[in-house]
Amino acid sequence: MRDGQPSATAFGAAQHRAVHQDLDGGVVFSDPLAWAILGVDDSARIVESARGGSRHGLRWFIAARHRFAEDRVRTATTRGVRQVVVLGAGLDTFAYRQPDPAVTVFEVDHPATGEWKRERLLQAGIAIPESVRTIAVDFERDDLIAAMTAGGFAPDDAAVVMWLGVMPYLTPAAVATTLRAFGAMADCEIVFDYRAPITDPDAAALAAASDLRARTASVGEPLSKPVAPAELHGVLRTAGFTVIDDLDRPAIRRRILGLEPLGGSGGGHIISARTGEVSARRP
Repeated sequence: MRDGQPSATAFGAAQHRAVHQDLDGGVVFSDPLAWAILGVDDSARIVESARGGSRHGLRWFIAARHRFAEDRVRTATTRGVRQVVVLGAGLDTFAYRQPDPAVTVFEVDHPATGEWKRERLLQAGIAIPESVRTIAVDFERDDLIAAMTAGGFAPDDAAVVMWLGVMPYLTPAAVATTLRAFGAMADCEIVFDYRAPITDPDAAALAAASDLRARTASVGEPLSKPVAPAELHGVLRTAGFTVIDDLDRPAIRRRILGLEPLGGSGGGHIISARTGEVSARRP
């Protein structure tokens, strides 16, 4: 993390979301605030440099994970959930696009990052709805649920949590701690992405994974070790989650992108897990 700003990888992911609006017409994930929150002066150059680039797969994955997460949020709020948590909020704009004033959105992030974002919103002319709560948390030291509760979160009520672009950089212990915190709730759904080992001989997938590891390491934010789906599912169940919907590459292509389900199951996965029921869904 850069002092008082989102991490370099979070900023890069936000650029991919913004480029998707122009280069792909936002066909998977629509975010009219994507460029405004970035505050860059050279958007045309950024779009042009991405045209025909080698990282289009990552751009589509980032669009897909946000589409899936926000679809799950809409489903949850339709059934009456009134608390949405954006964990590691960074440059996410959901809180400023969602139209229901009865839904409270808790943006949780490091204090310095949260302060930077408030300044960025002011500069961009993006209004902060009264339904948004900013929760400052030092993830290394603070009790997550206690800090959120102090900011108005009700752990006894239902909630849906978006935790995107974060888990692949954390240690297994940090992941387990976060999952236990939300898994203790009676009615909670968490949506996040993770990296699974690449087991198929897909040269393009292996090259893309190698490029991503090199780039994140070069900015001081190395990726953690990939985790096998069965291992992660065990961690989720131990934490209290009983309904697991895990999308691998073929499932992402089929269910979100509407494409032929090509490729193996390794690489980026998008997953939803809920407490309170006993079930599991295959990709």
